[in-house]
Amino acid sequence: MSAEGPSSTAALSRAILAIALPSMLTNVATALFGMADTWVIGRLGDPVAQGAVEVGSKLLMALLIVFNFLRSSTVALTAQAAGREDEAGQAAALTRGLAVALLVGILLLAAQPLVIRFGLSLFDAKGALADQAHGYVAIRYWGGLAWLLNAVLVGWLIGRRRVRAVLAVEVGSNLFHIALDATLVLGFGLGVAGVAVATLSSETAKLAALVVIAARERPARLALALARDRATWKASELGALFALNRDLFLRTLLLMGSTVLLTRAGAQQGATVLAANAILYQLFMLSALIIDGFESSAQVLSGEALGARNRPRFDHQARLIMAWAVASAVGVALVYLTAGGIIARSFTTSAEVAATVTAYVGWAVALPLAGVASFVFDGVFIGASWTRAMLVSMAAALAVFVALLFATAPLGNHGLWLAFTLFFVARGAGQALMLPGLARRSFAAA
Repeated sequence: MSAEGPSSTAALSRAILAIALPSMLTNVATALFGMADTWVIGRLGDPVAQGAVEVGSKLLMALLIVFNFLRSSTVALTAQAAGREDEAGQAAALTRGLAVALLVGILLLAAQPLVIRFGLSLFDAKGALADQAHGYVAIRYWGGLAWLLNAVLVGWLIGRRRVRAVLAVEVGSNLFHIALDATLVLGFGLGVAGVAVATLSSETAKLAALVVIAARERPARLALALARDRATWKASELGALFALNRDLFLRTLLLMGSTVLLTRAGAQQGATVLAANAILYQLFMLSALIIDGFESSAQVLSGEALGARNRPRFDHQARLIMAWAVASAVGVALVYLTAGGIIARSFTTSAEVAATVTAYVGWAVALPLAGVASFVFDGVFIGASWTRAMLVSMAAALAVFVALLFATAPLGNHGLWLAFTLFFVARGAGQALMLPGLARRSFAAA
């Protein structure tokens, strides 16, 4: 792969879209995991069952997504090595990433009883809701190790621009997941447990497919040899990796803290509002994952530009990626503006939940527009390894969100979604202020 990127706007746009479009489709396929679960359990017309899947999935998302640094750091380090045309560096990124994933997975399995008990208490779940959520989490928890390993493998393939291969795996595993969901829940009547088994099975199948694809890549053939090389585990190399991962971990922990607060505040308003908010959150996640395709472009191309020490390319592509992302956010918002209510109501057969979600569906229109800048900046910051700056901006935005939760409380659920929307505005504004100075220092150091 050449260290020099395309210079013209048209050629750069093609490079951006070559990563963004498959990533976008991959992200939409990923969203089908949660959307399929919400839709299938909604066919039962039971707000408690739907709320239990919402609480259980949010708990596991909060637990695992904080380890999404495994994917992000692997993308950044692999792309930077690709920019230097360093295959050994790419192999080392894979070896160290998988080792960290295995370590984290073993620790999580050892802590399972504590994590489930404490995690459910954070969501203030009680009675039948708590019982069903516990059953869901107890089954799905065993897929945590596969999820962690998948994060590294996906990040490594994206860093090498093998986005289409990732898309193929994601689509296949999701089709498998949806078929299992429908069979176990609607066919065999397994309810909440059926949803959990379907997700666990599809995550395991995804891991098997990713291992096969990654093993065919030339740098991956060096990975096993590097695992036995003492130089791979030098304190300086591991220290740099853990510093990068630490910042990403803490940043993601803060992000998931906002999701926990959102879900908890909805749960305190009753099962109907919780179920409605679960549907709205799925619509938000779908829009975020579509726009997030451009975050993937920003991660890979920013990492390559930094590795190649090419500041003009770095600046040009950041502006162009933002333009494409804003256009996609406007498109998503227009779809939700015209058909958001119809889409949202299709997720439930409960008239009460349908009426509630319709009253708040306007927030699904606002969120893509509010969040687009922060999504793109996340990609730029990760690709350039500016993880400490990401952490600082996230902490500041979360402080704004917490303050807004109190300030908007009199507005009820509308106030909750207003606070969540402004949280993303605060994130993007903070990152925009920090970016010029970070770029100046990074490229001056080269």
